Amino acid sequence: MMDTSALRASIEALAATPAGAPLPSDARSVIDTLLAALEAGSIRAAELSADGHWRAVSWVKAGILVGFRAGTLVDYSPRDAHGTYVPPFSFVDKDTFPTRMFAVADGVRVVPGGSAVRRGAYLAPGVVCMPPMYVNVGAFVGRGTLIDSHALVGSCAQVGERVHLSAGAQIGGVLEPVNAAPVVVEDDVTIGGNCGVYEGTVVRARAVLGAGVILTRGTPVYDLVRETVWRGSPERALEIPAGAVVVPGARRVVSGWGSEQGLSLQTPVIVKYRDEKTDAATALEGWLR
Repeated sequence: MMDTSALRASIEALAATPAGAPLPSDARSVIDTLLAALEAGSIRAAELSADGHWRAVSWVKAGILVGFRAGTLVDYSPRDAHGTYVPPFSFVDKDTFPTRMFAVADGVRVVPGGSAVRRGAYLAPGVVCMPPMYVNVGAFVGRGTLIDSHALVGSCAQVGERVHLSAGAQIGGVLEPVNAAPVVVEDDVTIGGNCGVYEGTVVRARAVLGAGVILTRGTPVYDLVRETVWRGSPERALEIPAGAVVVPGARRVVSGWGSEQGLSLQTPVIVKYRDEKTDAATALEGWLR
């Protein structure tokens, strides 16, 4: 593990530069060091604390924000060997955050078809990227994870090992404010198609989210097994318990005009906890790796 104290001090000094004032001449070099460390996995935008809770690493996120401030707009449009623009696509972004390039030695499979991984994201060996998908800056994706078509891993999201992000799944990003609770998906989790896991949510190891489950910090999750309701708060993330199997559900509006109209509110429901049968059903994903 790299000694981060000097890098942190440099980042914090850059972040303290008043808005509108020019950044110091070494700003881009510091940002390059930060992004390289993120790509190597030697630093992360969130960490598991000794008390078992995930917390944002605010100075790392502050450094990413400085990277946007330090960068200039450049044309990333496709060009042929002679430098001539190849239509119909055109791309413009900050020069500090180009898309990553991978080599065979990295052990990451990026299947052809329109996927992109932004600079400053870590993908471990054994990760599989099915097109088209996107991984944003500051994200961490663990060994053996499958990111399926149209799936998103947002900025600074933390995804563990052997996770299956099914088609259309959205793992939200939280870049600012820098101390905002991270989005975390721990090891061996299965995320069904078109799920959304957003700010202030932690999905603990081996949980299963059925297709279409939406989770945010403010989402109450009803646990039929333990007969309780899991909630987040402004001070605490919503945590889906380890091994929970969550499906979309609904709860009836019990008063007022909504009740008179027979309306219900969408809510996730924990219907069971993983057992041998559940493991057998999800084990098929291993054949894709």
